[in-house]
Amino acid sequence: MKLVLLISALLLCASPPLCAQEQLTIAAAADLQPVLQAIVTRFEKETGSKAKITFGSSGNFFAQLQNGAPFDVFLSADVEYPKRLEGEGLTEPGSLYEYATGKLVLWVPNNSIIDVDKGLSAVADPAVRRLAVANPLHAPYGRAAEAALKNTGLWQVVSSKLVFGENISQTAQFAYSGNADAAILALSLVLAPTMKDKGRYFVIAQQLYPPLRQAAVILKNSAHKSLAARFIELLKRPETRHFLMQYGFGAPENPR
Repeated sequence: MKLVLLISALLLCASPPLCAQEQLTIAAAADLQPVLQAIVTRFEKETGSKAKITFGSSGNFFAQLQNGAPFDVFLSADVEYPKRLEGEGLTEPGSLYEYATGKLVLWVPNNSIIDVDKGLSAVADPAVRRLAVANPLHAPYGRAAEAALKNTGLWQVVSSKLVFGENISQTAQFAYSGNADAAILALSLVLAPTMKDKGRYFVIAQQLYPPLRQAAVILKNSAHKSLAARFIELLKRPETRHFLMQYGFGAPENPR
């Protein structure tokens, strides 16, 4: 009986999907929530390996990765975080790749009386009692929102109205749940199925904030570097770039 069980186990392990399987772990900026699962699904189909995504703010991931958090790939909403990790010798040399540029919008729910066609100046409307933005301390979209508000002279006007989300995804939740009257969000989230028909938005001029250059990198302590490299290659494909553009991302400023 024991011999039969042993032979059965060996036969099962001859089939990789039924045995210990490589799994890629990905730390991803929250603005990628509408698109990354579809990209990962393609990756899993092509490689036969699984991938686990954790979404959050790029700044928080940066701090975790400095302390050895066990991720294979980091997709940041700000290229400076991967560059700093690269400078500290915490990434695989030559793996950094700028995959997209993010865009900022002002969003209000459909039932709002706020006229978003006025542009960013609409946040000064008395009807905006709470304005949701991502926390500028660790969220790139939060820093971009702060820059846009300061460059238009609106930061002091709205400072008492601000409600901070831990990341851009939580900021969006504040907006569509009614906990904020308006929000400054990533265009990718506004175009996602969960929000697409729930509000109106205005694309904020990109000249008002530093470019949201987004980048991916493989971590030095990854145990799955070959698999991670295949994922980066998938990001580089024209069809992936086109898919990202469908969700409001712009082409990368400096792909390499």
